[in-house]
Amino acid sequence: MSNLEPVHVLGLAPGALTLPLTGDAILSDADLVVGGKRLLTACPTTGVETLAIAGPLQPILDTIRKTAESGKKVVVLADGDPLFFGFGKRLGEEFGRENLIVEPNISTMQVAAARLGLPWQAMDFVSLHGRNDFSPLYAALVRADLIAVFTDAENTPTEVARALLERGADCFSMTVLEDLGTPDEKIRPLSLPETWGMDFAPLNLVILERQYPPEIELTLGIPDHFYLHQKNLITKLPVRATGLAHLNVEPHSTVWDLGAGSGSVSIEASHLARRGRVFAVERHKTRAAMIRENIRRTGAWLVDTVLGSTPECLHDLPDPDRIFIGGGLGGTSNEETSLLQVACERLKPRGRMVIHTILLDSLHAAKAHFQKLGWHFGVTQLQASASDFLAGDLRFKAQNPVFILWAEKP
Repeated sequence: MSNLEPVHVLGLAPGALTLPLTGDAILSDADLVVGGKRLLTACPTTGVETLAIAGPLQPILDTIRKTAESGKKVVVLADGDPLFFGFGKRLGEEFGRENLIVEPNISTMQVAAARLGLPWQAMDFVSLHGRNDFSPLYAALVRADLIAVFTDAENTPTEVARALLERGADCFSMTVLEDLGTPDEKIRPLSLPETWGMDFAPLNLVILERQYPPEIELTLGIPDHFYLHQKNLITKLPVRATGLAHLNVEPHSTVWDLGAGSGSVSIEASHLARRGRVFAVERHKTRAAMIRENIRRTGAWLVDTVLGSTPECLHDLPDPDRIFIGGGLGGTSNEETSLLQVACERLKPRGRMVIHTILLDSLHAAKAHFQKLGWHFGVTQLQASASDFLAGDLRFKAQNPVFILWAEKP
């Protein structure tokens, strides 16, 4: 690895753009100063070569490396604390943390918390910079009561509000803080619908605060009668628990629940995949609406409801680490489906699939498919009996036996 002259990273205070105490001395010794145009304008760089951060980032990083390798001193300007959702992380990945000297400043988050009088040690932080999905935001909504959202030109406060309303997460209030630390500073508590059509300053931060908890606590083993469902089409609690255990969902897993019914498996899987993504796929409109209502009741905002027929509607979904199939393999309406083939193709290597079926033909078809592929698999037959009242006493009422087939992709 080439020897680099250490790269200094200076954080400028939000709004005021003042340097840390050592900033003037470091800048006066610099051969190259790199930063956004706004930051370069605010700093004393007369007589020093400057490079504005604009356009693709890699050529700028290459210039920094070339300059530092030649023994010259490079200073990079950043907002606030460069290592808190800042440029410092990317610089560390590119040049090695040992080759950085970071001089932090007060962060935008510190200023925002001070303005609102909020303790922020338990706050969750979400950056939507450059993202085309809101999954980190949905995950934060599940686990946190206070959330700071760093926006960009596309993912504005209006889009954040829209994302919450689409999920039914209207239990959160929103405060938008704009141009913090400047004479134009503005702090606006807003209702979510109120943001529609509003304009916001490019420099803004959104704070979300939970006002009340979900109706049903999101956990494993939610009682069946807590879920809205149709014609008893729900994966019952004992079978659900066993299926989820075989599925072995991890915190960053992407999960497909195909033939989701009431969404009970998806919802409880999201409790496990707390930093991943969960898709509940259902072809019936009424059941899909029930899934959305169950998501609202439990606050399982991480779950995406996908209305459509499988396997056609799976094309645009990200490849899964885990697949649960609770419906769609058996019966006359599914005789010509290629669902299992497509699911096996899309499942990531070392991924897991769990299939619940009560039909022997479906079990044998799936078993034969996994044997042909050479996958490791197994089957558990589960029949549970639940207590029921009869003649002033309890009896055990048997539930239908279910075959639980699990398989691992090499």
